[in-house]
Amino acid sequence: MSQEELPYQGLKVYDATQGVAGPHCTMLLALYGAEVIKVEPPEGDWGRGLGRRFDDQCAHSIAFNRGKKSIVIDLKNPEGKALSQKLAASADVVVESFRAGVMQRLGLGYEELSAKNPGLVYASVTGFGQKGPRRDTPTVDGLIQAFSGFMHMNRSAAGVPQRNAMIIVDVVTGIYTFQAVQAALMRKFRFGKGGYIDSSLMQAFAALQGAKVIEHHLEHGNPQPLYYPAGMMKTADGFVMISSMRDHHYAATMEAVGRPDLITDPRYDTRQKRVDNRAELNKVLEAAFLTKSTAEWEKILAEKGVLHMRVNSYDDFLGDAHVKEVGAVNWLEHDRTGSIPVVGIPGVPVPKQGSGSAHAPRLGEHTDEILRGAGLGAAEIAKLRASGAVG
Repeated sequence: MSQEELPYQGLKVYDATQGVAGPHCTMLLALYGAEVIKVEPPEGDWGRGLGRRFDDQCAHSIAFNRGKKSIVIDLKNPEGKALSQKLAASADVVVESFRAGVMQRLGLGYEELSAKNPGLVYASVTGFGQKGPRRDTPTVDGLIQAFSGFMHMNRSAAGVPQRNAMIIVDVVTGIYTFQAVQAALMRKFRFGKGGYIDSSLMQAFAALQGAKVIEHHLEHGNPQPLYYPAGMMKTADGFVMISSMRDHHYAATMEAVGRPDLITDPRYDTRQKRVDNRAELNKVLEAAFLTKSTAEWEKILAEKGVLHMRVNSYDDFLGDAHVKEVGAVNWLEHDRTGSIPVVGIPGVPVPKQGSGSAHAPRLGEHTDEILRGAGLGAAEIAKLRASGAVG
């Protein structure tokens, strides 16, 4: 797919999202060609301050806002609110991540906008959705990891629930919301009807874990490993991940660690027995892997046909020959941070230096451009600036 053939060229998106989940959804729309107008409050999207700041940017705001245009509008200002209503009413897609009910109070709800634009596709992204007893409960990524059962499922060897260090709930929610918006756009193009999407961090992260939820139910809250041996092994100087999914994988693993006698051992000669007796088998593997370096184990495991992979740092990943060869990561110059690694997205054209898809906007960078595009003249823009409606 080339930049000239992007499917959403000509599509206008009113983006009233902050953080990661909503911005991820709207960035994907932008990377597929849509004109995404990111409406920010005077203090900016709070996602610009997730972690270390580089002026008005951070790693997350750069990662999830590429390809957009930023305008600063004070929605507490009557003129700012009226301007937002005008911009939203002319959009093909509206995506927002305010608390439930806020957009309605601003005159920017789905009912108000769709009355003027029946083909509007409108998505709301919240923590728990638009209804239910937790509708107004404030939440963030880590809290949904706790609420959804994920941390309980992802326990350490000592049984301690663990949080994933990445903002995984928000990222997943952005992908599911983008998927829903795409389906709604297809419906619009085919049947001429818009629609409303109620997306939430809770529902998206539950959907990600759908198979584990069923497994938990069917195995009465104590699901077994899918197979064994599988997992991370400590070597003399690092860690390596192995996976022995089928019988011949298990046999190859035992050959690699010098214990072919355990291949036909009646304690381990079926998948279920290996799962049941994994504690004893694990002692054998742990002792063996400590005797050699990761590099030595990589060579041995490869020769024996064992599914394996060394545990990389991000530096290891970025320096990997395969990653470089396939262009999985592109290094781009950023005006505030210098050179940064931008990870490619499957199916999206590779961002090139200087292209719109490579640039995450500064706060309010495109305010005047957006206002001129909405038909406002210089005097009207100056008046809005003087009143504090735009920044």
